Amino acid sequence: QVQLVESGGGLVQAGGSLRLSCAVSGRSFRSLVMAWFRQAPGKEREFVVSINESGGSTVYADSVKGRFTISRDNAKKMVYLQMNSLKPEDTAVYYCAADPNYRGSRSRMYDYWGQGTQVTVSS
Repeated sequence: QVQLVESGGGLVQAGGSLRLSCAVSGRSFRSLVMAWFRQAPGKEREFVVSINESGGSTVYADSVKGRFTISRDNAKKMVYLQMNSLKPEDTAVYYCAADPNYRGSRSRMYDYWGQGTQVTVSS
């Protein structure tokens, strides 16, 4: 089993920055693809970004390219999402996800999920 715990959410003004963290325990972290998703009220869960096991390959949603950066620290079993130039439309609950095999953007393909952290961007 894998346990994921997100932190770092909060309230920020448009144009500001936040850094989300995801602590991973359980199964070998180095074998996991990691991803961030988000879900705004009344909307479906949306892919944000994924990073492969080594951290050498990332895939970003078009909506966050150039503003968000994912990284991972395999020694610390942590994944980070640096969010810059935040917009009100980035407001959502952000979820950390993990899977030993899947590397894409379909949420239902990820086996492990955190509880989510709220990000609110005010205009």
